[in-house]
Amino acid sequence: MSVAALEFRSLYQARTRLAEAGVIPAAAPGLRASARDAGEALRSEVLKEVRGFSDSGNPRVLPELRDHAQAHIDELVRLFAGGELGDFTFVREHARLRAEQRFPLETTLHAYRCGHRVLSRWMRDSAVASRLDNPDRAIATIADFAIEYTDTISAVMTSEYVAHIRVVAAAQGDRDAELLNVLLAGYDESDGRIAQLLRACGYLEQRHAYCVVAIRSANASEMEAPERGQRILTSLSDLLSGTHIRSLAGLRNGVVVAVASAVRRKSGWTTPQSSLAERLASLLLQWGPSVVVGVSADHPSTSAIPRAQREAFAALEFASVDRRVVRFSTLPLRSLLTHAGGEYVRATAPAWTAVLLDADAAAEGNLLKTLAALADSSLNVQAAARRLGVHANTVYGRLSRIRDLTGLDGQNFHDLVEMLLAADCRRP
Repeated sequence: MSVAALEFRSLYQARTRLAEAGVIPAAAPGLRASARDAGEALRSEVLKEVRGFSDSGNPRVLPELRDHAQAHIDELVRLFAGGELGDFTFVREHARLRAEQRFPLETTLHAYRCGHRVLSRWMRDSAVASRLDNPDRAIATIADFAIEYTDTISAVMTSEYVAHIRVVAAAQGDRDAELLNVLLAGYDESDGRIAQLLRACGYLEQRHAYCVVAIRSANASEMEAPERGQRILTSLSDLLSGTHIRSLAGLRNGVVVAVASAVRRKSGWTTPQSSLAERLASLLLQWGPSVVVGVSADHPSTSAIPRAQREAFAALEFASVDRRVVRFSTLPLRSLLTHAGGEYVRATAPAWTAVLLDADAAAEGNLLKTLAALADSSLNVQAAARRLGVHANTVYGRLSRIRDLTGLDGQNFHDLVEMLLAADCRRP
């Protein structure tokens, strides 16, 4: 017994019974003569019963269906002519094609079940036409063989499809990881290999907008568990699946980072679509309070994605449970200045900064509240006093105290800005 016969024992036994009933090779001439018509009938039946083929936007699907249907016809003609049972290489190759195209496995298996009726009827008619001595036995053995054949090709298709889809997914994952690293780190536009990778993945198309999203749990320590990051990645994919926004995402230093892209305008003559960052922020607000998000501004080119990543992380710094999704473009200039320069101020802050903060803490925050109220009141002491709910003399007294501590005048615009910015930068 051959290796294929051992692997497909039930089909081999059903084929043996066909030979014992005289169906093999008696029905072979009739099958061969009607092979072309049978192939067309098989294809038509599948298209009528299984809409997945006609609905597919892949132009290769229908021609490949025709070729695959004819391959089954040719294989059956070969077997009925006395050929040995093979290893169904043509089914395995078709399974790999379908896996690479991400064509649904269940659609192909449905096609096999529909095809069973056509193939069984075709084999039965050819056997009856061959005028065998015991036509009832021949019909029964053909029915058994048709069932075993359908079961066998379905099993081969499923096994090969699943195995290959894993290979495709692994390769896609490696490519996506490489692409995400390239986009976030920046790239040399003269590097042909990088340009080819970007072009193949559709990241050099014109009229697209790009932005970066940074996401983490509201409790940052939760991101230490890899499964938490994976759940966020899955949720992001589900959230964007019903939109025209494309996303390439991964986990970076405890933060889920996604490069999102969408068509900015259909042509040079049409008006731009709404801001990609706005659309993303609106979608991400659908999530609950368990995550916080920073969204960069829109950018017209992949070359700006490293900058967009910095913007997203800056916005994430300002996100909280009370303000879960923060867009970089909505951050006040003062907030951006203190975020960008805070590290330098903390390292080289004037001596009076620490003195002022200590005194403010001792005064239960009233000194800095007074400076803020004065700024909000355009340096008008009376208006600041009303904001604070105190007498104007109290404001003057606090300003005098601040002047003694720092040497700066809270009623002077430049001094006031200096103290407020320094205090913001020194805050943890």
